[in-house]
Amino acid sequence: MARVLILFAHPALEKSRVHRRLIGNVPALPGITFHDLYEAYPTFDIDVAREKALLTAHDVIVLQHPFFWYSTPALLKQWQDLVLEHGWAYGSTGKALQGKTVFNLLTAGGREPGYRRDGYNRHTVRDLLAPIEQTMRLCNMRYLPPYVIFGTHWMDEAAIAAVVQDYSTLLAALHDGKVDLEGAEALPTLNAAVEHLLAGEGWR
Repeated sequence: MARVLILFAHPALEKSRVHRRLIGNVPALPGITFHDLYEAYPTFDIDVAREKALLTAHDVIVLQHPFFWYSTPALLKQWQDLVLEHGWAYGSTGKALQGKTVFNLLTAGGREPGYRRDGYNRHTVRDLLAPIEQTMRLCNMRYLPPYVIFGTHWMDEAAIAAVVQDYSTLLAALHDGKVDLEGAEALPTLNAAVEHLLAGEGWR
């Protein structure tokens, strides 16, 4: 069993149609921890010791957020700046996170074709997340490709219900060790791992 920490950051959750549904369906399994950064730190006064303890206690870190201006909401960036300290998370003596797995789980209002190198945004989502990927690699973590929920602006109720089910499937599979993490590193997005799981292929 892997211990999974969901670091959730959404500054306008009351306006969200998709994230509110997602976080309402986090699997109720021992070892999965949901941590809402904006609820915990409404004034951005981050408790660094608490955050370090949470990271240390978990194996898989999920950075869940909307894709704001090709990046993360501001509080998640501040979390990186304050928590991932030299000598603790990186540097010659910074080995606290070594061997842990991390990835971004995000929503994008635009559809997937817009996030191609020949598309409207001129880059893939993973391209745009390169600073985060390098940050996590510098912190000695395994960085998986992002799990991306595209096209949220156009989703109807049936589409939202489908992505909520996939989200729960992914989290439960990570918790149960059913995702081949090494194999997943080569995927363009982590969505393909869920496709394998739903097809009954198991990835293990």
